[in-house]
Amino acid sequence: MYSDHGHPLDPAHPADGAHLTAEVRAVAAGARRRAVRDGDSQADTAHLLHSLLENDPEARAACDTPAGRSARVLGYLVQRSIGYGLRWHGSVEDSGSLPTLTMTMPGWSPAAAAAFRTAVDLAGKRGGAQADGIDLLHALAADSGCRAADVLRSAGLDPDGLHDGPGPLSGPRDVRD
Repeated sequence: MYSDHGHPLDPAHPADGAHLTAEVRAVAAGARRRAVRDGDSQADTAHLLHSLLENDPEARAACDTPAGRSARVLGYLVQRSIGYGLRWHGSVEDSGSLPTLTMTMPGWSPAAAAAFRTAVDLAGKRGGAQADGIDLLHALAADSGCRAADVLRSAGLDPDGLHDGPGPLSGPRDVRD
């Protein structure tokens, strides 16, 4: 991905993957597999959110206020191919909410590519060397126009509230953009 504020970042590339925890790289791989399985040419932010909540207990817990809410989010996400997300099939996600991308990563929607860069930026702001699942969740929530934020709102969660400080997080994690 090329953006106005960073160098290319591809979760599958070893040098770029060093900026992401092993868990986030696994989330990225899961999102790509899900996109292929759904017949989508690009993994979007909803694919990322789905994979993130399936694989990261901390991100899932952050979306579980009130209790049971993360199950509702996952319920919307599993309906993607049979109902809820059908309007997205075959279209490119670009929310326009984040900095303009002059070039995207192959296989990723512009908004999903921007989410990786934003997650790395958030990790740096909290003093982390690698973006973790909570950084990615915050990046997804920060883009109010992306599909992941749409799913969160539909499930009764406020993406702005997640971006401000999800779940039980405190201390150095309170550093936000």
